[in-house]
Amino acid sequence: MKRYKIAVIRGDGIGPEIVDEAVKVLDAVSAKEDFELNYEEYLMGGIAYDVKGTPLPDETIEGCLNSDAVLFGSIGGEKWDKLPRDMRPESGLLRLRKALGAFANLRPTKVFDELVNASTLKPEVLQGVDLFVVRELTGGIYFGEPRAKEADVAYNTMIYTREEIRRIAVVGFDSAMKRRKKLCSVDKANVLEVSQLWREVVEEVAQDYPEVSLSHMYVDNAAMQLIRNPKQFDVILTGNIFGDILSDASSMISGSIGLLASASMGGKVGIYEPIHGSAPDIAGQGISNPIATILSAAMMLRFALGEINAADRIELAVKNVLKDGYRTRDLSAMGASEVCSTSEIGSIIANYVAKLS
Repeated sequence: MKRYKIAVIRGDGIGPEIVDEAVKVLDAVSAKEDFELNYEEYLMGGIAYDVKGTPLPDETIEGCLNSDAVLFGSIGGEKWDKLPRDMRPESGLLRLRKALGAFANLRPTKVFDELVNASTLKPEVLQGVDLFVVRELTGGIYFGEPRAKEADVAYNTMIYTREEIRRIAVVGFDSAMKRRKKLCSVDKANVLEVSQLWREVVEEVAQDYPEVSLSHMYVDNAAMQLIRNPKQFDVILTGNIFGDILSDASSMISGSIGLLASASMGGKVGIYEPIHGSAPDIAGQGISNPIATILSAAMMLRFALGEINAADRIELAVKNVLKDGYRTRDLSAMGASEVCSTSEIGSIIANYVAKLS
């Protein structure tokens, strides 16, 4: 029997609730597919600051580096908003990504037929949408130096090296080769020198992928096109800040941010997490949607552990659960035959996983 070590970071807000349901589903699929998952829990975020005085304790970094994958919930909340920047929960996550070398963030957006009316966009715009955002995660303006906030002026620096661009471009083209072989590189090359280098390097990497159709789009146009005609996109390749914004915008195409998974990869160990935040306003109420975390767990099985059948089983179970009308509150208006709590929907998905042949 194969055995894997999974670092579990529940985090803040709804993080513990949604991670619990993902673990429930993982236990069901590992029993069905005959492998074993051993979990070790670690602290990060606001809870880590409260307990350890830092948003990212050294033991968390070490534990994650010694694991096969990291399953992560969410961090942050108003409670910690007034802390110094380097002590805020989000700084812990940025530092963990850097420590693990997780430079590539993969965010799929696929519209379930059963939820085609969940979005504010027209069904005919959404039917068949299946796109994949590849976002560079450890460079760009979020990490660039110098940076400062003074009394009357503040500044940040956007920096990318040729090698940083090249390695994320390779991830983007490799992803396109496994899909419909279309890649749209999003930048702002008409005004940013950083984007001019980005475009230059992407075109160089494209020479190694003659089967992939490459296009370029300015980020402002990409934001508009994402809403106007999302079906035109297959793989979107972009930098850190542009990818942050575009991937969150694409989440609403699906109808709920509670549906979208992500993987942060590239180094020794990947981080698998929902794209949404900690939603402290609904924490503890049992109404959060764990599907994004469950689908992130499926990405973990697929990309980190190579358990393809198990990943397929979870994804099919989620689709069937939605098809049969089970919904969490955020999706309750969309053809619900039964509105479920966080724990109930997790248990239903786990049962479907166990029943699938």
